[in-house]
Amino acid sequence: MKTSIRRIPRRMPGWAKVLTALGLVLVVLFAGIRLAVLPGLKDLFGTETQDRSGPALLKSIQDMSRYDAASGNFQVVVDLEKDAKYLPDALHGTRTLYVGAGTVEAYVDLGKMGENDVTVDKDRTSATLRLPHAQLGKPALDPDRSYAVSKQRGLLDRLGDLFSDNPNGEQAVQKLAVRHIGDAAKDSGLTTRAETNTTDMLEGLLGSLGFKEVHVSYGT
Repeated sequence: MKTSIRRIPRRMPGWAKVLTALGLVLVVLFAGIRLAVLPGLKDLFGTETQDRSGPALLKSIQDMSRYDAASGNFQVVVDLEKDAKYLPDALHGTRTLYVGAGTVEAYVDLGKMGENDVTVDKDRTSATLRLPHAQLGKPALDPDRSYAVSKQRGLLDRLGDLFSDNPNGEQAVQKLAVRHIGDAAKDSGLTTRAETNTTDMLEGLLGSLGFKEVHVSYGT
């Protein structure tokens, strides 16, 4: 009488499962890199972009009383590096080199002028105006002229981008670029130029209305 021997399948150890899963992730990662680097492979799949955005909605309207008297164009190179304390950069860490270009407006708020800030003589040939000092608007980053020169990311950061809702986000370098542009605008003399341009504008405007003397000052 023959006795049949049934072999019991061996279970895969836990460490082998982890290595297998990691290997699959690396295969997907490097496959994505090859598709991004090798020319012509993306076109093979016929990628198509569609804009399904809804219509823009008007939320509010504000009356403007300021005179935009000067505008400055700025460019800054941001070198932002984030390192992990106990891990090498090749495993965990990022470094982004970003060129940020933007503008800053300098304006005079004419809406802050009171009745006592404008004086006209009886003959209406001389006028004296006291205006508030010029101010700087918020820096506006130009997306068409701003771009990332290079991005270096560790292996863990690359893997994290695969499961992130916003991979390769540039918010940090963009905020840093805006801050540097704003600081540069403060030291650029842009407000002084704005006050000079505002004075020239008022002198020309009141001169066309028949005023022979126009005196413009700034400050309280």
